[in-house]
Amino acid sequence: MKKFTLLIAGVCMGVFLHAGGFTLKSPDISGQLTIDQVYKGFGCNGKNISPELVWSHAPKGTKSFAVTLYDPDAPTGSGWWHWLVFNIPASVHKLPAGAGDPAKHLLPKGAVQSRTDFGKPGFGGACPPVGDRAHRYIFTVYALDVEKLPLDADSPPALVGFMLEKHAIAKASLISYYGR
Repeated sequence: MKKFTLLIAGVCMGVFLHAGGFTLKSPDISGQLTIDQVYKGFGCNGKNISPELVWSHAPKGTKSFAVTLYDPDAPTGSGWWHWLVFNIPASVHKLPAGAGDPAKHLLPKGAVQSRTDFGKPGFGGACPPVGDRAHRYIFTVYALDVEKLPLDADSPPALVGFMLEKHAIAKASLISYYGR
């Protein structure tokens, strides 16, 4: 029993130490999303601007990054993918506000935004149904073990999510809420 307890403690400490380093922050979001991050369409009248995101302390072996925004509370049975960006070079550690707008060309060279559940590439802000409890919006940065995922802008969200989980060395998340 003593060996088992030591093994569990060692595993838990290792996870804590590793997970404690890689972080994601944003000067634009906190506990509640603002009108800037709300979708413009589907009955919502937001500005649909992706927030500035900054990450640090990526683990050794990181060859690229990916960023996602996911709503697990969407009434679909499978959640809702609001943003998927991958093939961000390992030398990049931030995305500026508005990077989710494909027309602005603010993403680093080589980065790809793929199709969201809104049906097109780019940032799609929060837009929960009227009267639903506030939804969780989870921004996640993934440190990946490959320079490029073999995907393109038309790749479906589930396939992107699968590839991210397959190649993730570490991930860091921020959660914000929005309801209407």
